Amino acid sequence: MTQQGVRWTADQVLALAPDASSRKAGSKLGAAGPWSEAGSSDEGTVWGLCKGSGSKPYQTVIDIADATGPAYKCSCPSRKFPCKHALGLLLLWAGGEGAVPPGLPPDWAEQWTEGRRQRAQEKRTAGAAGSAAGSVDPEAARRRAERRAVRITAGATELEQRLADLLRGGLAGAEPAGYGMWEETAARMVDAQAPGLAARVRELGAIPSSGPGWPVRLLEECALIHLLDQGWLRRERLPDGVASTVRSRIGLPASADGPAIRDRWLVLAQYDTTDTRLTTRRIWLHGTDSGRTALLLSYGAAGRAPELALPVGLELEAEVTAYPGTGQLRAALGEQFAPPTPTATRPPGVTTEQAAARYGDALRDDPWLDSVPVTLDRVIPAPDGDSWQLIDAEGDLALPITASARSRPGLWRLVALSGGAPVKVFGECGHRGFTPLTAWPEGAGEAVLLC
Repeated sequence: MTQQGVRWTADQVLALAPDASSRKAGSKLGAAGPWSEAGSSDEGTVWGLCKGSGSKPYQTVIDIADATGPAYKCSCPSRKFPCKHALGLLLLWAGGEGAVPPGLPPDWAEQWTEGRRQRAQEKRTAGAAGSAAGSVDPEAARRRAERRAVRITAGATELEQRLADLLRGGLAGAEPAGYGMWEETAARMVDAQAPGLAARVRELGAIPSSGPGWPVRLLEECALIHLLDQGWLRRERLPDGVASTVRSRIGLPASADGPAIRDRWLVLAQYDTTDTRLTTRRIWLHGTDSGRTALLLSYGAAGRAPELALPVGLELEAEVTAYPGTGQLRAALGEQFAPPTPTATRPPGVTTEQAAARYGDALRDDPWLDSVPVTLDRVIPAPDGDSWQLIDAEGDLALPITASARSRPGLWRLVALSGGAPVKVFGECGHRGFTPLTAWPEGAGEAVLLC
């Protein structure tokens, strides 16, 4: 596939930055001044030399034809991925052929590109051979699963007793007890190999004294944990799909085992969340032919961006395989048949009333679901006292914008894009409100990132 006519937007490039400082530094290098001998090939390689603080310029090369997102190599000492030089070169390339003309890659760029593509092919071949060999001992795996199930059952039973003690003593007792009690309980759930329960217990411990109405929020969260405990303890009586959802919420690993769906997948949103140990990347896809929505998850060590990167507004032809569980949208990206390319395709939208109903329907299959992906059609952002909401242009109903979204600059980008006119917005709709992630103006126009 020829790559010369495929140019990304600056927003799509900057969405790849691992943090705000890299985004700022990369933007400064998006001009021709620091670069020399820059070029691009029909095979999807972009290269250039960037003047740095040393005597030798940094050699930067990017493989934009990789089906899972661009791959980077730079001779600078930065540990960030991608570094500011890779971001700057991509911005320069996105600006047009004048600064990054077509040509033949230099030896150092060609060697890296050919080497990584060969290693990727060898990895795929080895993975296929390993799967065919069936190297995992099924009997040993069954015994490990049984031992883990016993530990989780013991942990769930202990957690039920903790919740009963809390309710028996009254919710007011949770405030003076402090966070330590819940952190110790969460550690017990980790020992029981139930990381999903541990995460929910930590969230529980953060609720007391968290502001007006915290006892109500605490009771709601206790009820959801109790429901998850009971779902695990009675999992043999549940339908297969619901039982798979319970196992997933408990934290048991699962493999994507649904039928592979080949489609042209539109990248709707990509954003990262981080904690002290892990960076989690969420990528939302929409199948333009199947109409399905899929969530790709990838992970990186703390401070390092995950490798999978699919900038918003691109479309890729690929196979996607769903994970087990009723109502679950998580999927695994399978074989890709072409590199991601820009597209003018937009997902179909719904009204705010339909979005709220969609979340309510999803809770029947997964009561622990915080939100569902939704595209709102023809909505207008408007202030609502100290808050903001998205109002249907054709009606009088609205969805509140979540507090977390109101604190980010993406809200003001949405307001500026709208200017009082209707826009199409993709985001996550849940019990806390609507979190906008991507927006499109009426008529023609590129996607605007809000996250």
